[in-house]
Amino acid sequence: MSEIFIGVDLGGTNIKIGCFDSELKIIGKTSVSTQADMGPDAVVSKMAQTAEELLTGENLSLDNVSAVGMGAPGPARYKEGVVIAAANMPKFKNVPIRQMLSERLGKPVIFENDANAACWGEFVLGAGKGVSDMVFFTLGTGIGGGIICDGKLVYGFADNAAELGHTIVYPGGRLCGCGQRGCVEAYASANSTAKRALEALEAGVQSSLKDVLDEKGEITCKDVYEHLAAGDELAKQITDETAKALALVCVNMLHITEPKRIVYAGGMIGAGKLLLRRIRDYFSEYIWFLKAETVEICFATLGRDAGIIGAAALAKKAFEEGQFDQQ
Repeated sequence: MSEIFIGVDLGGTNIKIGCFDSELKIIGKTSVSTQADMGPDAVVSKMAQTAEELLTGENLSLDNVSAVGMGAPGPARYKEGVVIAAANMPKFKNVPIRQMLSERLGKPVIFENDANAACWGEFVLGAGKGVSDMVFFTLGTGIGGGIICDGKLVYGFADNAAELGHTIVYPGGRLCGCGQRGCVEAYASANSTAKRALEALEAGVQSSLKDVLDEKGEITCKDVYEHLAAGDELAKQITDETAKALALVCVNMLHITEPKRIVYAGGMIGAGKLLLRRIRDYFSEYIWFLKAETVEICFATLGRDAGIIGAAALAKKAFEEGQFDQQ
């Protein structure tokens, strides 16, 4: 077993690592705390050590590894392998992370945006399998994204295309953490869904969610969808606004890239049909009438493994295409 590929998903809280065979079947996986406050050197060392321990546990070694793929949050200069900055890793400033990990492991490394890596994972083995054009959204603390056109990821001239969470759906609307107003992220991420419910409660709107707030001192997106299922009117209003914003960005992406599938991933898809049905309903309401559209709006299928699968798949692709010879 010589062609082994490692996939790394670097997050502000956890590092997920998987090793895969040449058919991208998972051999083993693990997750450890990032401890980003220790700085880039310590994080990269932990990444490498964890990968080696994972291989050892599967009776493998670095000698079996052909290449490594790593997904990490941006912004970054991906072609150069440099993290410019990371919101949840404040000590990461202009860090040549690809080179650091490659030197630590003695293996070629491909570096990618974490949402792009997850997008590629779903494209290769998940909800996007069998299509050539796809748009991907991750719904979590914020909203990330990826775009695949004609079987290729879209990067843009400076490698930071597909920041889909910062597509403006309501000009002059709610302030987003990025500094813009009216971004879809400001309305439809898990955090913003919960925040809008909290604001309504603080404004005196009657809701069964008030009991949750009094008991826990906070409201989560999961709470909102649970109370929607129980028939709460405020929860319905909040989740309708979430679905509407997501439908609007679907309409926009259809007209920009004409994907065959629009795929939603992330913790918020745990809401299931309560979320997906309303997105589809609003999409049908807002889309043009000039011709019938056949785009499929669906949920991702790979769950939390999408990032490591996509990173490993990108490493395999780069290895087979000889991209590492050009670095």
